[in-house]
Amino acid sequence: MSGLKGRGVLSAIITCWFVSTGGAGDSALKRYQLTGYAQGTTYAVTYYASEQVVSKASIDSVLSVIDSSMSLYKPYSLINKVNDAEGTLPITDEHFYRVLRRSFEIYRHSDGLFDITVAPLVQLWGFGVETQDHLPDSAAVNEVMDCVGMEKVKLRGRRLIKKQPCVKLDMNGIAQGYSVDVLADHLETHGITCYLVELGGELRVRGPKPDGTPFRVGIERPVQPEGEGTVIDHVVEIQEGAITTAGSYRKFLQDGDRRVSHHINPKTGYPFATGIISATVYSKDAMTADGYDNVIMAMSVADAITFVNRFKGMEVFIIYKNEHGSVRDTMSFGFSQLIAKDN
Repeated sequence: MSGLKGRGVLSAIITCWFVSTGGAGDSALKRYQLTGYAQGTTYAVTYYASEQVVSKASIDSVLSVIDSSMSLYKPYSLINKVNDAEGTLPITDEHFYRVLRRSFEIYRHSDGLFDITVAPLVQLWGFGVETQDHLPDSAAVNEVMDCVGMEKVKLRGRRLIKKQPCVKLDMNGIAQGYSVDVLADHLETHGITCYLVELGGELRVRGPKPDGTPFRVGIERPVQPEGEGTVIDHVVEIQEGAITTAGSYRKFLQDGDRRVSHHINPKTGYPFATGIISATVYSKDAMTADGYDNVIMAMSVADAITFVNRFKGMEVFIIYKNEHGSVRDTMSFGFSQLIAKDN
């Protein structure tokens, strides 16, 4: 796995797919679709315009610039330079600064459940850039925890202050959503007002389509808690906004009979085991949804619904394993309003 996001190809734990519907639309607008590979996964950009004003090359260029900023898999990236540095660092890169600032906001709002200093833990548990041949013991976890915690870094204007040299950042839990937003903004700067941007299962849309219908997105769910087999569970209709997903049943390590999730608790150093299989979040922008879908994975189902209900403009669909081991789902009231009536 390579690219910017550790979740990469696995970020579509609930696979979001574009459902095309027919209809006589604005004959002056044509449908263009650009597809490719970036950040360890695939992307698909669909937009409507009178002519092709955005090319695949421009999409690839935008994503390459973001990789140079935040990809742990690119030795020359800014984040790797920051991780290797000490003390106070000037942050002149706009992409890095925006994601860093939002990360601090989500860290505070989530009471520390979202924490971009988890890089040493992600690596220790075998989900980082370097492969691991065994799971860590408690001594190794305790040692790494001395370098984890966003209280060990400060953002003062455009300066990042590392209080401890061993602190290393991992923005994979939010940067792919940010990338989707950047691509959406790229389309809009070219006058495109009807589009769907999808990167590794994270997506953002603006509609309606020229025929007046909303974009339709299918949500996939596992048939079994272990993820053996999937079915399309719901179809949602979206006029404008973003949907992202975090999940555990396709990205894990097997230790005998135990499955180890790639979602690591920054407070304890150990993988979360909350019973939530996946969380799909709707929000106005993809960076917000992407950051908070990780937070929801760290909560109980009831707490997650309560948490989301506190935020205006955010909704959630949760698939979880109940006390009997069966796969069930629940959602916030607002998310239920997104479900297609013919679903």
